[in-house]
Amino acid sequence: MFADAEPIEWAGLFLILIVLLALDIFVINRGSKHITTKSALLQTAGWISIAMVFGVYIWMTRGATIGMEFYAGYVIEEALSVDNMFVFILLFAMFAIPDDYQHKALFYGVIGAILFRLVFIFAGSELLLRFHFVMYIFGFFLIYAAIKTMVSKEGGGSGNKIATVLSRHMNVSPELDGDKFFTHRDGVRMVTPLLLCVIVIEFTDLVFAIDSIPAVLGITTDKFVVYSSNIFAVLGLRSLYFAIRGSLTHLKYLKYGLGVILTFVGIKMLVVDYYEFEIVQSLSLILSVLAVTVVASIISGKREKEREGAV
Repeated sequence: MFADAEPIEWAGLFLILIVLLALDIFVINRGSKHITTKSALLQTAGWISIAMVFGVYIWMTRGATIGMEFYAGYVIEEALSVDNMFVFILLFAMFAIPDDYQHKALFYGVIGAILFRLVFIFAGSELLLRFHFVMYIFGFFLIYAAIKTMVSKEGGGSGNKIATVLSRHMNVSPELDGDKFFTHRDGVRMVTPLLLCVIVIEFTDLVFAIDSIPAVLGITTDKFVVYSSNIFAVLGLRSLYFAIRGSLTHLKYLKYGLGVILTFVGIKMLVVDYYEFEIVQSLSLILSVLAVTVVASIISGKREKEREGAV
């Protein structure tokens, strides 16, 4: 099962994940509380630093090429996660989840992602290794996902549908009961909107994984590298969300940059039998596209403010 890495490496990775999650929930963010932007930025810097150090470990033990594959996978997953944060904002608004409880909801979302993505990544890797034509299927799918990303509007439609279906089969309390997942009303045990929100987050993460995992598999099929880069990006997702949620609406060109990246990876998979892109080329293009996207969004935002101020 644990191909591409020694069993002790997998055991070490899972031990690191357990320790980091325990520190997060029981020490750094103990209890339900508002996460300030300053605290979120510091935590984000910490998560990124941990991922960078782990990348150095892979670089030193596996070589420069595999190390850069880890960083490329991490950057792709981090970028796609930023786009997915629009959905989190809509879900928290839809379920009326206050700031103090949002971190708890996202924490349990991460737990689900750690488990579900392990299954997705091993299944996807095995398919690519056993059936080469799956590479072309993934390639066409990523190009389709790229087009969908660039033309779609942010919305919570899928979340609404999932919540509606779940509500028909569960006794849902009309209001929160602190940060509890279950409550009692008139002697009846009910789930709270917070638990319903967590469940919808888990479902939406599965949808996100359908895009992100094939994208990383387009960089490498090494299960250990794909999973570790994916999970380290997911671990930092919560703090990143609280750090930049106020600025998300200003990243107006992000989806176009993500579309370009997904298109590139899709083409990379389609032409693999005829031309193989060097990992340096892939990583350089991904970083360049993201940089141009962010800078263009910032410049556009400033110009809009100037025009509003001139009116």
